[in-house]
Amino acid sequence: MRFNLLGSTGLYVSELCLGAMTFGGKGFWEVVGKLGAKEVERIVGAALDGGVNFIDTADVYSEGQSEELLGEALASLDRPREQIVVATKVRGRVGPGPNQVGLSRAHILASIDGSLKRLRLDHVDLYQIHGFDPATPIEETVRALDDVVRSGKARYVGFSNLPAWLAAKAITFADQNGLARFQSAQVYYSIAGRDIEREIAPMAQHLGVAVLPWSPLAGGLLSGKFDPDKPGPEGARRTTFDFPPVDRARLPKVLGALRAVAESTGVSVARVALAWQLTKPFVTSIIIGAKNLEQLTDNLAAADVKLSTEHVKLLDEASALPPEYPGWMLDWQNREPRAAAPPKR
Repeated sequence: MRFNLLGSTGLYVSELCLGAMTFGGKGFWEVVGKLGAKEVERIVGAALDGGVNFIDTADVYSEGQSEELLGEALASLDRPREQIVVATKVRGRVGPGPNQVGLSRAHILASIDGSLKRLRLDHVDLYQIHGFDPATPIEETVRALDDVVRSGKARYVGFSNLPAWLAAKAITFADQNGLARFQSAQVYYSIAGRDIEREIAPMAQHLGVAVLPWSPLAGGLLSGKFDPDKPGPEGARRTTFDFPPVDRARLPKVLGALRAVAESTGVSVARVALAWQLTKPFVTSIIIGAKNLEQLTDNLAAADVKLSTEHVKLLDEASALPPEYPGWMLDWQNREPRAAAPPKR
């Protein structure tokens, strides 16, 4: 397992992160996973034993049960706190009131306390906003997050599911005012959905923001168990929860390339899909979820897969994004390189 710096910080996180969305299974979240306390303890323990030092959850996962079960597991395993990087998120609805949702100062300051209580911790290492709140100015959100950091309840802050322009605006505001700025971007990214390469990934690289892909196997479509023209296996998440959206017309070519590489390397399709992401320079840590130890073990093994240049090229070409403006215009304008820069004096 390799470790990468989280954004512009000095904090190292493992290149694979354990996602806790499968912990609990209360309400809507049952379709994602419904692991109980003993299963969660085994999964968390196996991940830590496998070299993972980074675990991600959210206050809305299973209506708070995910945080509670993670907190119980960490307490039972009794690992040194400073060896584990714990991340959670805020934005979703956690109660019936009009102020129990969103990214207002009121909701953020109340939510961090709720998360810490459920996690049985005095701080989280990374506190992330879980999307966009059109009712709250981003400046209010940034100032509230800064207060969370200054209070010692979080070490760093990040965002999830924001457009590049809004994330850049928030980072600029924070930098100009000496506030805690976003250090991470938790975003959907898979070989079947490379949209972030248009705007978000370049922005993240330019501003020193870590990219943390969620759903790297596209909700199970890249697990090796699915064929694009057949229904998925019984009990699979995609058969009841068809998310995130995937361009099905492009899927056969992507799956074909993944299977070809899997056969030539002797590893699973899922491992190849994850190993491909690890070749991308902007990816810091991939968030993997697991319903059982078998899934977790296979996913963790992706860290040991070394894809050849030819394999990466095959996968890149099979999954390439279609041209989109202004990208195609920039490519056309720059089809001829400018003259070499004059030598430095």
